[in-house]
Amino acid sequence: MADDQRLYNSVAPLRNVAALSALIERVNNRAIGLPGMACFYGWSGFGKSTAAIYAANRFQAVLVQCKSAWTKKNLCSAILVELGLVPKGNTADMVDKIAAELTLRGVPLIIDEADHLVARKMVEIVRDIYEGSQAPTILIGEELLPQKLKEWERVHGRMLDWVAALPADMSDLNHLTGIYAPGVEISATLKADLLRLSHGSTRRVCVNLAQVYERAQILGAPRMDRDDIDHRHLYTGTAPTPRRSEIAGAA
Repeated sequence: MADDQRLYNSVAPLRNVAALSALIERVNNRAIGLPGMACFYGWSGFGKSTAAIYAANRFQAVLVQCKSAWTKKNLCSAILVELGLVPKGNTADMVDKIAAELTLRGVPLIIDEADHLVARKMVEIVRDIYEGSQAPTILIGEELLPQKLKEWERVHGRMLDWVAALPADMSDLNHLTGIYAPGVEISATLKADLLRLSHGSTRRVCVNLAQVYERAQILGAPRMDRDDIDHRHLYTGTAPTPRRSEIAGAA
């Protein structure tokens, strides 16, 4: 638990963590009569799930990560488990139980990977939970999630705000350096390369910083510069090119 708490605290300065936290604050403190749902969306790798974990701990929120194979009952069961309750009864009974418990506790509901809700036509059940509880309800998903939700007018119309996750910037990289390359000084030119090659993905920034750290350990070097690492080994998200058949061992 202590290790988890240090992890949550360590990502607090990241700007997408701050953006999601600010969104939840805004929904929590909304004026009477305003809708209480919101959407946090962006490209894969931008750190949305990391932000969700941090926010869940900060706001004592109920967080579930939707899976592609889930049914409505699976979703309700997962939320009840996160609430510390035993999932039982039919789906309608579980929706009522979730709504009552969220009302009692006064905590937000955060659903990550919410694109699966749309794909499996389960969005309305989330609206049912929101209507029954009026609890702040945050849907987190990919860049096109707001467009997908247009199909569900009763959900789309209950959004207080739509906040886009931002690509990683140099402040994010500088902070993550202390987590993934501790004790290693990285030159400004190499940092700029890492940020450029990561294409705004926080996940790729972390992977590339870990590679720099590993290389620094091999070299026994306290400082890493552009020429100290083979940039071809850095993670850009581009798929490797196919090898020639003779190299791959094909007949």
